[in-house]
Amino acid sequence: MATEAAPAPQPTQGEETPLLHRFLEGVGGPFTFVGREIFELIRVFALTFFYLFYRPIRWREVVRQCYEMGYRSMFFIAVVMGFLGMIMVMQTGLQAQKMLGDLSMIGALFLQLLFRELGPTITAAMIAVRVGTGLAAEIGSMVVTEQVDALRMNDAEPVQYLIVPRVIACLFMTIVLTCIAMVISFASAMAGAYLMFDLNPRTFYNTDLLIWGDFITFAMKSLAYGIVIPVIGCHAGLAAFGGSEGVGMATTRAVVNASLGITFVDFALSAFGFVFIY
Repeated sequence: MATEAAPAPQPTQGEETPLLHRFLEGVGGPFTFVGREIFELIRVFALTFFYLFYRPIRWREVVRQCYEMGYRSMFFIAVVMGFLGMIMVMQTGLQAQKMLGDLSMIGALFLQLLFRELGPTITAAMIAVRVGTGLAAEIGSMVVTEQVDALRMNDAEPVQYLIVPRVIACLFMTIVLTCIAMVISFASAMAGAYLMFDLNPRTFYNTDLLIWGDFITFAMKSLAYGIVIPVIGCHAGLAAFGGSEGVGMATTRAVVNASLGITFVDFALSAFGFVFIY
């Protein structure tokens, strides 16, 4: 007697649900990740602010970090900002020569741009590359070798012990490095204008367009970048896991998140200056 063919299996609701879950995870996963990252960054920032005022500060470590962040970053920042100043003058000078035929206001415009945007933001981006990745690698190595766990076992808060000294050092050195970078950039731009366009340095040095709002914007951005960069870099290091591969991922996350953080802070403070200062 011939047996009847078994009917083809029909998809059930239990088999359709995982597919729907995978679709929803694919759509909402990035938003969940970003939200979790923002929440953790806010938590680390709040703890840093708390321990900055309510716990003893390791000033010896602050001085050591100032040397690591400031002295060892100075040559890199000076070279980049020096060439950037000459490039900016070259491009703006060529355009002004073609369109206006007058180069007398190039220095005043460049100096205004240097205070409002170019000086603090470009310097912060370079500090994020040089310092932010170093912080993530250093703290990430401590995490994967269980040194951070040892701190917790000895009742030492990692945020207070590791992050607070680095935030203080980076805050101070960001302001110092930004001032040095702006002086070098303006001097190289002045030399470039003299060599390429035969513009007198006394004509190039023009402060007529500077107002007090430019100095306020410069101070706000330098202070904000000095806090954002170390908090993001240290947070990336604390979130490291695994071995050397995890440390590499932490450094990548640090430079990406720091770049995004600098961009967001720059936009927010520029908009604030546009509405309330200028």
